[in-house]
Amino acid sequence: MYSIYEILRDNWLLLLVGQYPNGPMGGIVATLVLSVLGIVLAFPLSVLLALARLSPWKLLSWPAAVLVYVVRGVPLLMVILWVYFLVPIVIGREVSGFTTMLCTLVIYEGAYLSEVVRAGIQSLPKGQSEAARALGHSHLGTMWYVILPQALYNMLPSMLSQFISTIKETTLGYVINVQELTFAANQINNQLLTKPFQVFFILAMTFYVVCFSLTQLAHWVERRIAHKRRGAAPVKALDDDAAALPPPVATLLP
Repeated sequence: MYSIYEILRDNWLLLLVGQYPNGPMGGIVATLVLSVLGIVLAFPLSVLLALARLSPWKLLSWPAAVLVYVVRGVPLLMVILWVYFLVPIVIGREVSGFTTMLCTLVIYEGAYLSEVVRAGIQSLPKGQSEAARALGHSHLGTMWYVILPQALYNMLPSMLSQFISTIKETTLGYVINVQELTFAANQINNQLLTKPFQVFFILAMTFYVVCFSLTQLAHWVERRIAHKRRGAAPVKALDDDAAALPPPVATLLP
């Protein structure tokens, strides 16, 4: 235990921010920044893919389905290597490992989040879309103004869970020299050489604390949403009961 304390005491800044400000940002800060940017930038892509898959036009739904199945059907490491070699060819210049990993996460998480968005949309009653179409909304208008706001609210716990997965997936950025938390831990291990268990125990516990805290937040959000649903259900039931009652006596009199 004392050696773990010594490692933390001597290397906490490297684990926190890497070599910043004397070098690139790294450590747990780089991991969180990469995860947040990956999810935020992947979210619009996921919505577009989900809407394309639910579209009645096959010209949109088939390519979107192929993209989602291909990305979800290969390991993340393979996608990282594809992007690592493909992006410089497309733009004509080299890019940093951080940018490569960010592009990878946008593509990968966009495919996974699209299924979450699609499931959230399909979980809503069909009466919602039918009522919107009856009021004159187009297919896109129905999705944008009626379906998506409700679906996205219901999907918050699942999106938080996907964010937790993204944090753990950033560890694969180590293979292309992204200076995130795993890269910093390996630097410390290369300096010490004799304490790999302690170093990677610190790494594992750091990920555990971060991910466990976010998991508890996801559970809290899920309970809040379930509580609001239970609170709205009795009101609807009372309205249904009131509609089933016979009209007042006064309305029956001539």
